[in-house]
Amino acid sequence: MELIGVYDADATFWGELSYWVGARFGLRHCGLCDITHSLFSEKTQWRECQRKLESDSHLKFETFHRNDQPEDVRACINGNYPAVVMRDDGGKVVKIMDSNEIDACGASPERFVAEILRKLVP
Repeated sequence: MELIGVYDADATFWGELSYWVGARFGLRHCGLCDITHSLFSEKTQWRECQRKLESDSHLKFETFHRNDQPEDVRACINGNYPAVVMRDDGGKVVKIMDSNEIDACGASPERFVAEILRKLVP
């Protein structure tokens, strides 16, 4: 089983530049980007929280962009970015967080991880 987050941005030079400029002018927003990245790089705080999440849940957490996500993840998300999904051992993909739930974490890696862990507990 694994967790997969998909950003509302493309993983190309122009995609990254477009998102960065748009975010600075308030024209673009991705709550998952806000959780995992600072202005120019991945947040140290996020890396620490990601390690805690993977340790506590025993699930790998991987991120993708809109244009490089796996096809089964793309089908599950259906254009509603950002999102977090879980792929089980049988290959079934289920959305566990949508953009509103990600935004509710307020760009806090700690709140984001706590919410994922809460959703994983039956």
